[in-house]
Order: sequence, then structure tokens, then C-alpha cells
Amino acid sequence: MRIIGLTGGIACGKSTVSAYLKQRGAVIIDGDEIARELSKPHKAIWQAYVNHFGTKVLNDDNSLNRRLIGRIVFTDEQEKNWMNATMHPLIKEAIMNEIEKCRQNRVKVVVLDIPLLYEAGWDKFADEVWVVKITRQLQIERIQNRDKLTRQEAESRIDAQMSLEKKAEKADVVIDSSGTPEITLAKVARICEERNLDL
Repeated sequence: MRIIGLTGGIACGKSTVSAYLKQRGAVIIDGDEIARELSKPHKAIWQAYVNHFGTKVLNDDNSLNRRLIGRIVFTDEQEKNWMNATMHPLIKEAIMNEIEKCRQNRVKVVVLDIPLLYEAGWDKFADEVWVVKITRQLQIERIQNRDKLTRQEAESRIDAQMSLEKKAEKADVVIDSSGTPEITLAKVARICEERNLDL
């Protein structure tokens, strides 16, 4: 089984690459999806936030108020450290379970689609790491358009992660996704051929 760690910055086009690899037959283990599942009312991440911040971080329907949590943790280093120290072990356990299932099912290619792959030290679970990157200005524009955030909010989210330059330096493969999705996917198809991905 070959494990590819797929990462990049926020709004860099990682989901486009991930969807393409899935279409070609890879099994995707999506860190964000796992985190969303664990964030549902009364699941592990939801419980951790409520225990730490109280019910002020809940919406009327009992779901987590992500905008408010984002404002708190992306402007307070201590709270961000608390969040990472609390969330990572919960998500890691779920990811390890998924990898084990793939192993038992003799899956050929697994993609760990995880934004904080390097920050959490999970690149060590991958045989190789692919980083999807774009320019900072384009990243800010994409985040503002997608999440309806101010420029300052967009920048604080970008700065909360390891810089794209550092990620690209560590990576085995760097995919520039500044162009159209079609151009990006043509690059990914070429990379799959070059690296003999059995998809």
C-alpha cells in the first residue's frame, strides 16, 4: 500500500487534487471530514470545545459556532495551542483507524488529505508528500471570496499555518494550482504517470 500525504494552504486547490485522485481510484482519508464528524453535537471535538469555552461557542441549534471559534483561536496563540493539543490526538486516532482498515482491505493507494499534515507531524505516516500551492495574494482573494472574510481574517488564518514556502521545501512533489482546475489536473495526471501510481 502506498500512502500519499496531500497538503497545502487554505484555499489552494487541495480538494480539487484530492477529488481527482479519488476519481482515479485512490482511497481518500480526509482530515477535515474526520474533524467535522467529531465536531457534531456531543461527539469528541464538540465536547472538548464546550468543556473549554462553555456554551457561548454554540449556535442555537447546538452546533459549534465556527466563526466565533475561528476568531478566538486565530487571534490568541495560547488558545490556538490548546486547540491543536486537544484536537490532534482525537483526529489522529480516527486517521490511524482508517489507515488500518485500508491495509486490511488491500487498498493500493491511500491519500491523507490533511491541511496540517506537517504541523501535526503526520507526514511521517506517508511514503511521500504532495503540496498544493498558490501565491499569497491569490490565496487571500480565494479565502475572502469563499468564506466571506475580511482581508485581516483571511491573513490570520493563513499565518496560523506553516508557510507554503516551508511546506514546498519539505515536499516530494509541489503542484502549483494558480491556473484553472483543468490546468492543475493535467499537472496531477502527469505526476501520477511519472511516479508510476498504480491507480
